[in-house]
Amino acid sequence: MLSYTEENYLKALLKLSFQNEDKPETGTNEMAAYLGVKPATATDMLKKLKEKELVSYKKYGKILLTEMGKKSAMVILRKHRLWETFLCEKLDFSWDEVHEVAEQLEHIQSQKLVDKLEELLGFPQFDPHGDPIPKANGEMPEITRTLLSELQEGDTCTVASVKDTSAMFLQYLEKLKVRIGTRLKIKEVIDFDGSMYIAIGEGEPRSVSMKFAESLFVQKL
Repeated sequence: MLSYTEENYLKALLKLSFQNEDKPETGTNEMAAYLGVKPATATDMLKKLKEKELVSYKKYGKILLTEMGKKSAMVILRKHRLWETFLCEKLDFSWDEVHEVAEQLEHIQSQKLVDKLEELLGFPQFDPHGDPIPKANGEMPEITRTLLSELQEGDTCTVASVKDTSAMFLQYLEKLKVRIGTRLKIKEVIDFDGSMYIAIGEGEPRSVSMKFAESLFVQKL
């Protein structure tokens, strides 16, 4: 059985591989920064994961999940996203509250509980943040999405998922009444700093920063 910390490292490696689809390998410093630990601490854990044949890793080299490691990470990610969905849909948690609670619940080992949870929720494909939920066999729902920052003036889209799932950003989206599925129209792109004027639903255009546009995944219409 894996420790909570080992599971957290595997999930982090999997999520980093999703962010860098063209290069699934991850550097030690990148992973340490993602987890908020020192590189030396990350290196010690990687050695343990390598001994368990969950990662392929050489000192100062790149880290890659083995097939067994990826399978284990998918199980953890599946539980996390199912619990987030449960907390939102059944217990009325807001989408900025669910991550930390799901971080605790994802370590429950009962496969029967997870399967029953998925059934109770009606076999959802996406969590409250728009991220795909792995199926029991490890397959992921196919998604086509792009960053809002990559769209051009005049383009129309709907919000697909959030890249930045921090409570601060999610609360800001809530203030703007931006949720998964919200329709956006690009009214103007400012060349100077990449900021945009966007119409949210039927509302009046408002300015958003480049950081905002780089933190939101959308589906172009």
